[in-house]
Amino acid sequence: MKKHNIKEISSIILKGILLSGGIAIAATSPYFVSRIMPKIFRYTGHKIRNVKEVKSFHRSFYYLRDRGMINIEHRGKQIYVSLTKEGRGKLGKYNIDNLKIKKPKEWDKKWRVLIFDIQDKHKIKREALRGKIKELGLYLLQKSVWVYPYEFQKEIEILRNFFQLNNDEIKIIVANKIEEDNKIKEFFKVN
Repeated sequence: MKKHNIKEISSIILKGILLSGGIAIAATSPYFVSRIMPKIFRYTGHKIRNVKEVKSFHRSFYYLRDRGMINIEHRGKQIYVSLTKEGRGKLGKYNIDNLKIKKPKEWDKKWRVLIFDIQDKHKIKREALRGKIKELGLYLLQKSVWVYPYEFQKEIEILRNFFQLNNDEIKIIVANKIEEDNKIKEFFKVN
């Protein structure tokens, strides 16, 4: 049985609140976190396994609230729970940290070429993007030109949104052939 760490628990809570669009419960409930958790789990598909995990979720919920990532407000006879701007940013960071490209069983013989051109005034953003691209396993063909054998549109879209890049700054090209691609094929172990 897998034990969740605090980062994973926080990510589940933030994601559940985001996907729900905000959660409302009766303000008369003294144990409102216990009433919120099933709603969060419904949106994330998470299942609680034991009492220790319940306690971990409660602690994480209050930790996120105390850090200004969750907003709790009273509206009439209801308590409304939503994400703050900081909470959305933290969730984006969690999504980036856990980002992976899914590999199909067979290669479709097409190369995905990622090119980007980010101005010097956004050097930090450019270097962070470059680091994440390398971490995802793309092959550096030339400066700011990366290659991958499998579909990664969805993952690059997540990066584009997280780094707030437009379509002129980062582009994907799908190519049938790259000259002298033996080294690249060897790198990815594809034929």
